[in-house]
Amino acid sequence: MESFFKLKQNGTDVRTEITAGITTFMTMAYILAVNPYFLSQTGMEFGKVFAATAITSAVATLIMGIFANLPFALSAGMGLNAFFAYTVCLGMGYSWQWALSAIFVEGIIFLLMTFFNIREAIVNSIPATLKKAIGGGIGLFIAYIGLKNAGIIISDAGSVSALNPEWFLGASGVAIIGIILTSFLLVKKIKGALLIGIILTTLIGIPFGVTTYAGGSFVPTSPYFFNFAFGEIFSDGRSIFDFVVVTFTFLFVDMFDTVGTLIGCAGKSGIVQPDGSIPHCKEALFADAAGTTLGAVLGTSTVTTFVESASGVAEGGRTGLTSVTVAVLFLVSLFLEPLFGSIPSAATAPALVIVGVMMITPITEIDFADYSEGIPAFLTILFMVCASSISDGIMFGILSYVIMKISVKAFRELQPTIWVVAILFVMKIIVSVL
Repeated sequence: MESFFKLKQNGTDVRTEITAGITTFMTMAYILAVNPYFLSQTGMEFGKVFAATAITSAVATLIMGIFANLPFALSAGMGLNAFFAYTVCLGMGYSWQWALSAIFVEGIIFLLMTFFNIREAIVNSIPATLKKAIGGGIGLFIAYIGLKNAGIIISDAGSVSALNPEWFLGASGVAIIGIILTSFLLVKKIKGALLIGIILTTLIGIPFGVTTYAGGSFVPTSPYFFNFAFGEIFSDGRSIFDFVVVTFTFLFVDMFDTVGTLIGCAGKSGIVQPDGSIPHCKEALFADAAGTTLGAVLGTSTVTTFVESASGVAEGGRTGLTSVTVAVLFLVSLFLEPLFGSIPSAATAPALVIVGVMMITPITEIDFADYSEGIPAFLTILFMVCASSISDGIMFGILSYVIMKISVKAFRELQPTIWVVAILFVMKIIVSVL
């Protein structure tokens, strides 16, 4: 493992990598319960989607670990699964087979874009300022997700305060105890603080009624296999047009969610090169594209690199051994569905909040006094959190960056690729309006 993953060269060891992998898995294990729930609303079987999610996540993350040697994990992307279920199927009225067909086409396009280095060029063209802002924005975003999922923050537009007035009860109270406990472990520099925090918070949740046994079978269910509906796509002109729009939407959101996560997590792990490039970026993007394609075949929504990978990076994960550990745990989870389904969001929330603290640090390196740099960086962070979308944050960041640089006539700071990306974002806005 030393020679293959280059552990010493990356300043890590086997124990640290495995601990980081377990931590990453524990913070993202909720996807094994949430993704099947979302997709089951369309008529898909919960057990089959669970199996598809676990298998696809394992394969994609294994590719990331072995071929890219990066400590990042992949699974069905949050937001994209909601778009699949509530917009495409329940909103537009198309079958889940139709939606899987769109994801399959998206995955093939991604593979081609990766092969011809188009996605890698996009990643490397993003200015250093925006890369720092993306990392900080993701940190705030995942901290917000943690507080929201635990019920500490509520989304009631009519409330005077966004804070839950009963924050000291149930899941909210357990999460707050977990945040305090995890912070204490971290301050004391206890190895594996985030993982220990998740375990202890899960146990604390038992007497509160927050942690309960999920139940279910320990025998794995077979996933779907090539359940597409290309005939349905060509049934009429509206279906063809909608298919193009939906595929483009999946493609766009997936690409920039992945780009943002790679940049943010890579920056925190310290592997970004002096020129701003990310080592083995092409291999990392291939893992994402392969995962999306395989996911469509087996029956799950778009696969993307998870922002929760930052929790493993925060625990010291620096190589693909972290990812391999996550992949193995995803395979094991096939046989332990009831146990993993018992980990409450209140137990993962503390880890996400602390990771947010760790990831916000790069913004201190941004020159906010230079408004042509500061405004785009600020908008990137603002929209990531307020719109709950990494890709929207990147979109407004890049568009404002191009506009700011044009206004000060700093054309040399705009690489050709970023012009293309900006034009694509404008097209996305136009398509959304239409």
